[in-house]
Amino acid sequence: MNGRSIRIFLVDGDASGLLTAEVMNWSGKMLVSPRSRLADLAKRQEISRTGIYILAGPDPENASGEIVYVGEGDDVLKRLVSHDKDERKEFWTRCVGVISKDLNLTKAHVRYLESRLIAMGYAAGRAKIHNNTAPPLPPMPEADIADMEGFLEHIELMLPVLGFSFLKPKPTVVHPTSDEPSVDSESPTFEFSSGDAKATAKEINGEFVVLKGSTATLEPRPSWTSYRELRQQLVDEKKLVEVPDKGLFLFAEDVYLSSPSAGAAIVAAGNTNGRAAWKTTDTRQSYGDWHQSLLPSENDNDE
Repeated sequence: MNGRSIRIFLVDGDASGLLTAEVMNWSGKMLVSPRSRLADLAKRQEISRTGIYILAGPDPENASGEIVYVGEGDDVLKRLVSHDKDERKEFWTRCVGVISKDLNLTKAHVRYLESRLIAMGYAAGRAKIHNNTAPPLPPMPEADIADMEGFLEHIELMLPVLGFSFLKPKPTVVHPTSDEPSVDSESPTFEFSSGDAKATAKEINGEFVVLKGSTATLEPRPSWTSYRELRQQLVDEKKLVEVPDKGLFLFAEDVYLSSPSAGAAIVAAGNTNGRAAWKTTDTRQSYGDWHQSLLPSENDNDE
C-alpha cells in the first residue's frame, strides 16, 4: 500500500485563505497564501526562515496556461515582499513557502532545491517558467545531496495537492512499431473520425492524450463554441500544423487534454460529445461505455 497522509490546516477556517501543510516524519513545512493575503502571511513567524518559495498565476497569453517562478532566500518573507513590489512579476496570484521545522535548511540546501525545482519545471513543460535558467547546483557533501533529494520528494508529493501542478510529469505514451504490441495498459486505444480527419487517443493518469500523427478538420463549423480557443492555442504552439492541400491539421506531438470531449472537438472543429464519439479500436466500445465498465455495477452495490 502506497497511501500517504498530508495534514492541511486552514489557518482562518477558509479554504481560499492561508493554509499550512505537513507530512508525518518530514522536517519540512509548507505555507500557502493568496497574494492578497500576504500581510496575513507575514504575521507567521516561520515564513521568515531560510527556505524556497514558488509564485504562481495565470498566463495572460495563454487562457489555460500558468506562469511559475521559483526562488530561495535566507528570509522567505523578505523575498516575497520584494516580489510583490516587482512590476516584472505582476503575474502571480498565489505563493507557497517551504521551510524547515527544525531550522536545518542552509543557504546551500535551498539553492540546491531551487535549481532542481526550476529544472524539473522546465522538464515537465506544464507551465511557463519565469526564471530564465536554472542556476547551477551548489557543491554539497554527498549526504546533504541525499537529504535534499528526500526533501524534494515530499515537495513533489504535496504541491499538486495544494494546487501547484507544474512539476507533474506528462504521461508517457508508448508508440509501438507495427511489429510490437503496445505495453501501455492504462487504457485501450480510442479512434475518432470526422470527415477526412482521423485520430487516435489513450487515457493515461487521468489525462486524455490525442496521439502524434492524428489529424483534425481544418475548417471550423460555424456553430462551434467549446474548446475553440484551446485549438487555436495548439495551432499557435505548433502542436497542430496544417497539412498543405489536405484541409487538415496534423498533431505534431502527443497532446494532453482534460477530457475526451476536448479531443473530439479539436479533431472535428465542432461541438462534439467525446464520450460517445471516441471508440475503442478493437471492440468499438464508446469511451463512455468503457469508462462505465470499470465501475461496480448496481447489482454489485446491492450485495
